[in-house]
Amino acid sequence: MRDLQDTPAEVALGIDRVGVKDLRLPLILRDRVRGSLNTVASVDLSVDLPAEFKGTHMSRFVEALENWSEGLDYASFRKLLEDVRSRLRAKRAHVRFRFPFFMEQAAPVTGSRGLVSYECSVAGDLDQDGLSFLLGVEVPVMTVCPCSLSMCKTGAHSQRAVVRIKTRFTGFLWLEDLIAVGERAGSSPVYTLLKREDEKRLVLDAFHKPAFVEDVVRNAAKELLEHPQVTWFRVEVESFESIHNHSAYAAIEKTREP
Repeated sequence: MRDLQDTPAEVALGIDRVGVKDLRLPLILRDRVRGSLNTVASVDLSVDLPAEFKGTHMSRFVEALENWSEGLDYASFRKLLEDVRSRLRAKRAHVRFRFPFFMEQAAPVTGSRGLVSYECSVAGDLDQDGLSFLLGVEVPVMTVCPCSLSMCKTGAHSQRAVVRIKTRFTGFLWLEDLIAVGERAGSSPVYTLLKREDEKRLVLDAFHKPAFVEDVVRNAAKELLEHPQVTWFRVEVESFESIHNHSAYAAIEKTREP
């Protein structure tokens, strides 16, 4: 059968990325406590396409992913990228995994345990210069407004926020470490299961640690700058304001000096 993808393009422009998105895949992750964790990932795969070709071969992305049946780590991730690049005869390959990572959290007083879900991602680009690798987490936190706390004797407004962290790093970096950075940055972590005693302690502790969105992003950035393995990071904080019809937002991006 005639291969239309390899015929000349009517508009001779190179394409930076072409591929498939949102393929669903069972995934095994490393877990510091349990050893491993089973989850489900949404996977995007793409390559560059030279100007002279009309299209890429979409089925080959799926074949590469079906041929990949390993747990997710640096070596297996690179192997997948190399296979995609080879099958598609491309100069550059890109893969991104997005998945929920579950951690069991104990309530502050009763110790009641419940699973908290954190949205995580691993993304990489492979070309002739090597592999560029990004690890990301989204961490929900609670914040208490310092301004309203300073004005009101009886209370202050609080809201949920999310700390989004993306990193480049050396060696192996645990997702749990990045999650901990995000949780420490806010007024309080959030929990799945809380009893009344836990709620009281959580609120009292949070009101002793009020934080603007600017405070949260700086707290996280300070820890990432001090982390010995992190070489680059971008941290964003979005606060879903409880008394405003908008969100507050702050971001810091840094390359750590060697």
